[in-house]
Amino acid sequence: MHSPADSHELAGKRALVTGGSEGIGAAIVQRLSDAGARVAAAARQPPSKTSATMFVEADLSTAAGVQSVVSAVQERLGGVDILVSNVGGSGAPAGGFAVLSDEEWVRALDINLLSAVRFDRAFLPGMIERGNGAIVHVTSIQRRLPLFESTLAYAAAKAALANYSKGLSKEVGPKGIRVNAVAPGMIETDAARRMIHRLAAQHGNDEQVARAALMDSLGGIPIGRPGRPEEVAELIAFLVSPRAALIHGSEIVIDGGTVPTV
Repeated sequence: MHSPADSHELAGKRALVTGGSEGIGAAIVQRLSDAGARVAAAARQPPSKTSATMFVEADLSTAAGVQSVVSAVQERLGGVDILVSNVGGSGAPAGGFAVLSDEEWVRALDINLLSAVRFDRAFLPGMIERGNGAIVHVTSIQRRLPLFESTLAYAAAKAALANYSKGLSKEVGPKGIRVNAVAPGMIETDAARRMIHRLAAQHGNDEQVARAALMDSLGGIPIGRPGRPEEVAELIAFLVSPRAALIHGSEIVIDGGTVPTV
């Protein structure tokens, strides 16, 4: 439970959450709204329900899609104080490097790296002018623990996003803007649950066995379960709040101990 004070922590702040219609994105939208922010959400598919002040439907993997969101948010909110680039994912086929065509690589870079770059470029000038702002880029533990079966391009794009985040933080930190990254491990979103169901059906076993197999593919999760979207949203709400004033240029891993190295 959040303390009652939390409902005012982000009062008066304007936020944009990309990929905000389901999973981790929807949980972030809810958590920032609960803290008093006016939240704009953007995604390809509209959510069934949302606590967002506004929702913009757009393909965030394209420059035109990003621009349509930027225009709508500027018009309605006049800019943002908080930007969470959460959109991402991999739609590549299984089969390792050989099945990754140029198109698959470009698709992975567009949604997992360039979407964040484009949103930052659009909203940073306003943040710099006001002298404050908080940006969070959602990366992945795959950027340091890459898998190859169907997510090689995704992992490489997230590694690029982490590197870009660090460089950007050095540039805009002195101007009052904090840039951080959050690297989730396996999180049981609706999409992850659908994958677990698919794997169970494919191998003729139950959901529990399929979930355990997926956890094993990461080398296991020491706490014995995947994360929940709300847990990632809680970390991000902290990072964009004044309580995290000294956290700058960091990437925080939230994975139940999955990454086995320091």
